[in-house]
Amino acid sequence: MAALTLTATACSTKSDPTTPAAAPATPAPAASGAAPAKVEAKPALKSLQIWQKDDYNTYPVAKLLEDKTGYKVQYDMLPQDKPQDKLNILVASAEPYDAITTGGGSEFKALYADYAKKGALTDLGPLIDKFGPNIKASVSQATLDAAKVDGKLYAVPTVAVSFAGTSLMIRQDWLDKLGLKAPTTLDELTAVLKAFKEKDPGGNGDKNVPFTIKGDDPLVSNISGAFGLTNYYNDIDGKLVPRILDPNFKEYINYMTDLFKQGLLDKEFGVNKDATMKEKFSSGRAGVMPLHWADVPVIADALKKTQPDAKINYIPALKGKDGKYGVSASSGFDRITFIPKASKHPEDAIKWINAKLEKDTFKTMAIGEEGKHYTFKDGSYMPILPIFTDERNQANNFLMGVDEKNYPTYWQARVRKDPRLFEAWEFLNIKQPADTRKVDVLGISPFMPEYSKNFQQLNTMVNDYAVKLVFGAENITGLEAFQTKYKAAGGDASLKEINDWYPTSKK
Repeated sequence: MAALTLTATACSTKSDPTTPAAAPATPAPAASGAAPAKVEAKPALKSLQIWQKDDYNTYPVAKLLEDKTGYKVQYDMLPQDKPQDKLNILVASAEPYDAITTGGGSEFKALYADYAKKGALTDLGPLIDKFGPNIKASVSQATLDAAKVDGKLYAVPTVAVSFAGTSLMIRQDWLDKLGLKAPTTLDELTAVLKAFKEKDPGGNGDKNVPFTIKGDDPLVSNISGAFGLTNYYNDIDGKLVPRILDPNFKEYINYMTDLFKQGLLDKEFGVNKDATMKEKFSSGRAGVMPLHWADVPVIADALKKTQPDAKINYIPALKGKDGKYGVSASSGFDRITFIPKASKHPEDAIKWINAKLEKDTFKTMAIGEEGKHYTFKDGSYMPILPIFTDERNQANNFLMGVDEKNYPTYWQARVRKDPRLFEAWEFLNIKQPADTRKVDVLGISPFMPEYSKNFQQLNTMVNDYAVKLVFGAENITGLEAFQTKYKAAGGDASLKEINDWYPTSKK
């Protein structure tokens, strides 16, 4: 990570003295003797945003926000590739942005905390207390607390809408052709995959693939839930334990290895990229694969080109032998917005963010105008196409904090843009029982340096090891030795840090 060099001029928090004042207000009657009052003009602001395909400055939401808030904003974007590198350079060089919005993942949380610790960011607590009533009314205290670094708030976090994303997609027409029902247990899944292999309902011959996955994600959604391994860390007797140290990890590997030995799991899965896995399914060769609901329309369209009568559906959350089941549900930050010390207008930046969170302004920004961009009926927001897609599809990139009470309902207009998209999302998040969705509690955790530093490396270690186990390149008898290696590589430090925090999250 690039070291930060903070100049004295970068630390100024005063307004730009060169900003012109507005024209004088209408003078009071001469008899009053009062001098004409002056109204301060709002300064132009600079905002650095995450990458999107369209120019922020010409996107319709930008003009809406200028009209509603009174602030003219120049928007710049981080690059699509290696945005962290560019962000480090801009912060270190004290580029005078008034607001910087990044993704909310662990890598950006780590950068944000590092900037805060090195004095590169403005403490927003006093500014929000003074100028941010809408921020405080919209963003929960728990969300704000999760964004604090050493007890101080340096960012306005945009909390993610919690939903189950990925599960197992199956060829429904293959099931129908064989007179089978969707599996609900691990044993039933095995039986279905055997039928796909032996009876070859897709007519693929030696190219038939009952079940395909990708090599960098061998702990497969839904199946892992049947072993209690839904998230990277799961609760065991009140403590969070990583999958590799969970007693059920061995049982999961044994199940997947058995599928592989029987020829039910793609023999090439170890080298499959995401695109490779999806191509095998969308070309009609594979019968089952893990898939995020956001990808359903693209996969369905590709499949229809080669097999017009194909039908696909998610299968329910599979139950293991001890009754465990579940799919991971997202939590945490979708975005993080902070004000660097280099900002020339920190007070106005908070006033701008606060104005964006005025109730009606926020709703119009997020989903548009009723009758123009959406209709509202029976408690649901339905997008009007194509204008909703044209003018609000990228509105989420303008968010800096959300109306946490109402946004999850507004947000559903986004998944109603395509009936197939909504059907997939609805199955996982509405039709499936609520307890099938296991929320990742670490998503909303505060910055933890050991966990953040070690997570990617440890996760890669575990995934590589799991692939070798399933292929037979490693023997499960060596699990204890690998666990020792994992702990020494940062696993123990991460585990301690996480479980020092975990009890406080329940208070």
